[in-house]
Amino acid sequence: MKPMPVIATPREKHYDVIIVGGAMYGSSVSWFLSNNPDFTGSILVVERDNTYEACSTTHTNSCMRQQFSSELNVRISQFAADFVKNFREYLGGDDRVPEIILQSYGYMYLADNEPFADVLRESQKVQEACGAGTKVMSKEEIARDYPFYNLDDIVAGSHNLVDEGYFDGATVFDWWRRAARENGVEYIENEVVGMTKNDAGTRVVSVTLKSGETVGCDTVVNASGPRAVLTSRMAGIEIPVEPRKRYTFIFDAEQPLDRDLPLTIDPSGVHMRTDGVYYLAGCPPDDDPAVDYDDYVQDYSVWEEKAWPAIANRIPQFEAIKLTNSWAGHYAFNTFDQNAVLGPHHEVENFIFVNGFSGHGFQQSPAMGRGISELITYGEYRALDLSPYSYDRIVRKEPFIEKAVI
Repeated sequence: MKPMPVIATPREKHYDVIIVGGAMYGSSVSWFLSNNPDFTGSILVVERDNTYEACSTTHTNSCMRQQFSSELNVRISQFAADFVKNFREYLGGDDRVPEIILQSYGYMYLADNEPFADVLRESQKVQEACGAGTKVMSKEEIARDYPFYNLDDIVAGSHNLVDEGYFDGATVFDWWRRAARENGVEYIENEVVGMTKNDAGTRVVSVTLKSGETVGCDTVVNASGPRAVLTSRMAGIEIPVEPRKRYTFIFDAEQPLDRDLPLTIDPSGVHMRTDGVYYLAGCPPDDDPAVDYDDYVQDYSVWEEKAWPAIANRIPQFEAIKLTNSWAGHYAFNTFDQNAVLGPHHEVENFIFVNGFSGHGFQQSPAMGRGISELITYGEYRALDLSPYSYDRIVRKEPFIEKAVI
């Protein structure tokens, strides 16, 4: 990701919209909003680290799937697939914008028991009704198409080769930032450290920057990723989002497979896929607490004791593999229901959430950025009704149910 010129001081004393966080979501919102011909206001993006070296955006695997159990999550990913495949056109046909390839190797959910196989079958009906190409496969069908799997404990699988796989998310992010700035969005490297509300407590009227300036605003967007609660607390709001560590491993195989490896979700919780000439695997640790916001230390026992054994068990051809790279990143983990928190707070009406994606963030960023742009511009969602993700559901204690969470 290309660093932008370091500008720490805002040019103006007041902005129509201040976005706290300039990574994938801050840049998605800023681009969609600044690209909306019906929005004519000013936008300030405040990003604490202009290099983005430690943010979730930099550590993502940029995956894309339509295999969700809720129709809304399926629709969101379908828009994302269309956006990625037609990226240049969405950015106005600019010849400078590269074409982005969606590597459609598909996801393969493997079920080792009938109850989970039934969940896959129920979800497939939802996906099929949305036009997705998902099919539930028997053990025999999986073995026919992907003979390298060990299927001794598998009863069924769910697979889709249409608009599922991975893409170059870093390029999407880079061009959202670049195009937003060309649209007049102001990015600064600074940090929001405080917020002031009106006397009634119903609106944020200004933010205070670490450098000391106080900047007025009409709307605040919380795009702070795993740090979402630190931002919301400045407005007196709690949000159930915390940083959870996730591990990614890149490995080389002594005996490469003779075909692409779908992103395989193993019953062990380990997932793996083709990654160019190498392979990628990932998983959470078995003990999965919240971690410090700056804790990116790797625990190599996760590879030795969890990931590698699961990989070798599922694909015996991978018994001889070599780890070539690895990293730890953070999920912005919504402890309430592992789905996004989106839209305004029910009391602080101009405080807008775009938080808590719990690992779905990159693939959901086009639809969510578009939705927040609509909400700010028109006061309502238009292309997709994203209101089921509202903060109100947390107040009501009514979780958004999504069974396909990785």
